[in-house]
Amino acid sequence: MKSNFFLIPIFLFCGIILFSSCKKDEVEPELPSCFDQKLIEFDLQGTCSTGATIDKYIFRAETVYTLNPGNCGADLTTEVIDEECNTLGNLGGILGNNKINGHDFSEATFVETVWGN
Repeated sequence: MKSNFFLIPIFLFCGIILFSSCKKDEVEPELPSCFDQKLIEFDLQGTCSTGATIDKYIFRAETVYTLNPGNCGADLTTEVIDEECNTLGNLGGILGNNKINGHDFSEATFVETVWGN
């Protein structure tokens, strides 16, 4: 009976190790090839050390991405680009713009955050 007492902690320890090593593989979002250069430019613009994101949306039946520079200042704009890295417009700024090509961006459907710091 005494030997069973010592086996219980060993089994518990092995169980914890076994279950903690099982992690779901995270899949990196796939970005268009033009984003390699766009990410470098975005990072070099001096984005905040935290809070900057690139988000994927569906806007007017097209996949678009927003490049949000974070909370560095109140008047920064968020660039909206298409899958070919063409700039469609900017949101926010001192005027609080919320339109891209004359359409309210609140119509956009958020898909996922593809990058953030």
